Amino acid sequence: MTRATGRRLLFLLLIGLASSRLLTASPPAAAAQALPKVRLVATGGTIANRTGARLSPAELVRLAPAIERHARIEVEAFANVSSGQLTLDQWLQLARRVSAILADDDDYAGVVVTSGTDTLEELAYFLHLTVRSDKPVVVVGSMRPPDAVTFDGAANLVAAIRVAAAAESRGRGTLVVMNEEIHGARDVTKTDAQRLDAFQSHGGRLGIVDADRVVYARRSEKRGGPQTEFDAQTLSTLPRVDVLLTYQGAPGDLIRAAVDNGAAGIVIATAAGGTSGTQLEALRYAISKRAVVVTATRTGAGRVVPTGDPGRVLAVPGTLAAEDLTPIKARILLMLALARNTDPREIQRMLREY
Repeated sequence: MTRATGRRLLFLLLIGLASSRLLTASPPAAAAQALPKVRLVATGGTIANRTGARLSPAELVRLAPAIERHARIEVEAFANVSSGQLTLDQWLQLARRVSAILADDDDYAGVVVTSGTDTLEELAYFLHLTVRSDKPVVVVGSMRPPDAVTFDGAANLVAAIRVAAAAESRGRGTLVVMNEEIHGARDVTKTDAQRLDAFQSHGGRLGIVDADRVVYARRSEKRGGPQTEFDAQTLSTLPRVDVLLTYQGAPGDLIRAAVDNGAAGIVIATAAGGTSGTQLEALRYAISKRAVVVTATRTGAGRVVPTGDPGRVLAVPGTLAAEDLTPIKARILLMLALARNTDPREIQRMLREY
């Protein structure tokens, strides 16, 4: 073999190896088409809050490494604001939009919704109660902004997409995915203002997102998702419900003011169900004005227990018990309950079942 022939054979061998690597790195179009399809609906929050300009949904997806390996992703911008700026009317619009996405296209495996973390647990529970689909809705956010060294949004988004695409996620309603953990929308709470593991569930997480697959350990026994009786399609507005705190010497005039300004419901955040003696008259006033009063625990765990007949709890006859719902979750359920029914016994049933 001449030297020229050897060089030519070596060149052809190198070309073949390069071509082989290119084919290996790029999956065939048919394989990509076989991936589950997931819709990303962005509402803003820290996950998109880059200094100088907020990220669009498409820009956010481009920050997530190898996200296209897990799903075919389509994106849309519902809003791009801090979570506290979303209105209750927008919540209803979002629930209707997510419901329509899942109902109108059978190819979608699920929907991922981005949110700011300050109100993420509220939005997730609202969607859990109002999106009647067997397909999962996954709410995700970020504790750090995109231009921070410790930005967690990209990893959180990849994990959320994987959970939405997983067949094991069906029938579980709305889920929250943060820090590679899967939480149920009902039980999850933000427990730290800054740390990456801020989101915890008082009943424990539902599962985890590992390198090889999505793993579930348990399932919530409460209603929601495909089992919910609430329907955002039938609601044009939500009644006003306010949350007020019980503490030593808490004035009753705040309760009176809430009712006089149109509150159809009041959630009293207390420890185990008792209220301040300075609030008792105002609570009786609220009930006399046909406002529904619900007592919820602010402790983060445990139940406010009804005593005697349904609709009676420790402090004032006619007050309902939130069971183990946090005050802000009890507010969301009470808003939806009052939009359907004002019977205290029916509302107590809902508080028990959801």
